Amino acid sequence: MDYDQLLQESKLLKIDTYEKQMTPSIKGLYADNVIFINKDISTRSEKACILAEELGHYHTTSGNILDQQKIANLQREKRARTWAYEKIVPLSKIITAYNQNIENHHELAEFLGVTENFLEKALQRYQEIYGLTCEIGGYIICFEPLDIKNDTTK
Repeated sequence: MDYDQLLQESKLLKIDTYEKQMTPSIKGLYADNVIFINKDISTRSEKACILAEELGHYHTTSGNILDQQKIANLQREKRARTWAYEKIVPLSKIITAYNQNIENHHELAEFLGVTENFLEKALQRYQEIYGLTCEIGGYIICFEPLDIKNDTTK
């Protein structure tokens, strides 16, 4: 799901989304059905990652979680990021990429329209959730190192 599709989704949810000049350390913010994306982010793929995470906050969290020293806030941040990973790096799309002979993380990130860093974090999160492997739709996905096998070729 690319940046424009995520913008359309936020519009359907009646979330106002703006690109705004922000301090470099803040890439995005969500509050009260408004999302701000740092205007200085140079690539649409990074903007898509940030917007997906902010939409994750809309769907999973509420309240001020800026103080990341609090465990509850870290947990809410993790829920929002997990939502974003599942939204724009779904396991089914990883399998689709495999079937299209995409062979490395760079190509996979490009295929998904995300940054390599976002892809790496998504794969790490999936490994936390599922362990080293998971089975989906007749395929086995190994997360470290990333590899996919058709279940019928065990």
